[in-house]
Amino acid sequence: MKRIAILGTGTMSTGIAQIAAQTGHDVIFWNPREESLELGLTALRKDLERLLKKERITQADHDTRLERIRGVTTLHDVKTADIVLESVPEDFELKCDLFERLSELCADDVIFASNTSSLSITRLARESGRPELFIGMHFFNPVRAMRLVEIVRGLETSDATVAKVTALAEKLGKVPVEVKDLPGFAVNRVVMPMINEAAYALMQNVAEAKDIDECMKLGCNHPMGPLALADLVGLDIVYAILDTLHHEFGLAHYKPCPLIRKYVEAGWLGTKTGRGFYHY
Repeated sequence: MKRIAILGTGTMSTGIAQIAAQTGHDVIFWNPREESLELGLTALRKDLERLLKKERITQADHDTRLERIRGVTTLHDVKTADIVLESVPEDFELKCDLFERLSELCADDVIFASNTSSLSITRLARESGRPELFIGMHFFNPVRAMRLVEIVRGLETSDATVAKVTALAEKLGKVPVEVKDLPGFAVNRVVMPMINEAAYALMQNVAEAKDIDECMKLGCNHPMGPLALADLVGLDIVYAILDTLHHEFGLAHYKPCPLIRKYVEAGWLGTKTGRGFYHY
C-alpha cells in the first residue's frame, strides 16, 4: 500500500492527498479536466505554503510532500496504484462508470475504495467487478484535522481487505471505525437530521444563523454549530446526503429543508463558494 491513487481533486481529495504524502505514500492525483486538476494542485501548494510560513513543517518537508504527489488527467496512469480511492461527487452512475473502467485497467489484486458519504458500498462493489476487494473509506472534512475514518464493509468485502485498509487508515494517522453498509453509515445518519432541523429553524425565523449555532455550541458543547458545519461540508453535499437518506429510509426528518434546496439552486454552497448560511 505504498502508492495511492486518488480520484477527484476537490476539497476532500486534496486533504487526503496531503496526509498521504505526509505519511510517506506516493500519490497519483487524478482529474480528467486539466483546469480542475490544476485547481486541486494549487490548493495543495497553498496549504503546504501556509504550514511552512507557520513553521509547522520544514522546507524539506514541504518539498518532499509536493514531490510525492503526481497530477494526472488520464485514467490509464492510475493503474500502477496499490489502492484506488475514489472521492468524486455523490453520483452513483459516475462512480460506477469509473470503477468499471478501472477494473479493466488495474491488476486483479488492487483494492478499490470509495469515500462516499451515503451511497451503498455493496452496490458500488457489484459494479466494480471485484466485490471482495471493494470497501468504503469515509474521511471527514477538514481531512487533516478530523481523526475519524469510517471503514464500511460491503456484503462481499473480504476480511483481508478490511484488515489492509484499516492498517492504511492507521498509517495515515487516522482512527478507523468499522460500520455497517447502511445509508449514511454512522456519522451522517445522526448529524444530517440535526443540520436539516437547524435549517428549518432558520427558515422559520426561530433565530439568526449565528444564534442557532451559538445555542448548539453553548447548550450542547458542540465545537461548531450545525449551520457552520453545513457550510464547511458544502450545501450541495448536505442536500445529496439528505436526499439519499430520505429516499432509502422514507423518514420525514431526512427530507431536505426547502431552504437548503433553494441555496443550492442559487449556488450558495458554503465556504467553497463564499456564501451559504454565512458570508465568507
